Amino acid sequence: MIDREALRRDGYALLRQAIPADWLDGLRATFDAGVVPSDRWPVPRGPGWRHSLLDLDATVQAVCRLPPLLAAAGTLIGERFFLSQVEGREPLKDGGHQTLHRDQSAQRAGDTVNALAFFDDFGPGNGATRLVPGSHRRGEPFDDGDESRTVQLSGSAGDILVFDADLVHAGSVNPSGARRRSVLIGYFAEPLYAAHLRTATLRSVRMDTRERFEPPAAETAASAHPAQNGG
Repeated sequence: MIDREALRRDGYALLRQAIPADWLDGLRATFDAGVVPSDRWPVPRGPGWRHSLLDLDATVQAVCRLPPLLAAAGTLIGERFFLSQVEGREPLKDGGHQTLHRDQSAQRAGDTVNALAFFDDFGPGNGATRLVPGSHRRGEPFDDGDESRTVQLSGSAGDILVFDADLVHAGSVNPSGARRRSVLIGYFAEPLYAAHLRTATLRSVRMDTRERFEPPAAETAASAHPAQNGG
């Protein structure tokens, strides 16, 4: 079960072993088969990363629809939402470092949620994500050079990190070069659908994004996003 209060407070949850173990070998093979060089994407991808085009794969789509993941995304979004994008990413040896940043909500706090589903074990040795718990709160300032509050995650293949797009986070350098394949998944509140369609081609979205998901039954937009803190 998801601790909804902790999820709203911290802005993220790490869903341990959410992906069935017998899916992982196939997902790794799909990732490797879908790798596309940076200059062959509509918008070139950044250096230091391997990127995979895999959004039409049935098992990848099943990962995006795992019930605990949808429940966590719905808890953060607080209203009807849709799957907007899924793309494979992996930091190369000595690559993957990012400055702390927010991906940012589009129209209101909490309307955009990201997830990283890991196909390999992850930790400091292969560039695991850093984040600042609670930093998604409206008005919460941050210095992108201040790492004093960051937490670097560790976990196993099959774990999924789900987080509010306003949470301060960053990728980390992969010093060992060990494999750290994952998919980056995006979920948007339903009112963002028209804007999503306008940029889908630039983001290499090929999948059907018309399906809609409901937040957990007890959720409402008001309870999920109280005015005093936006989180």
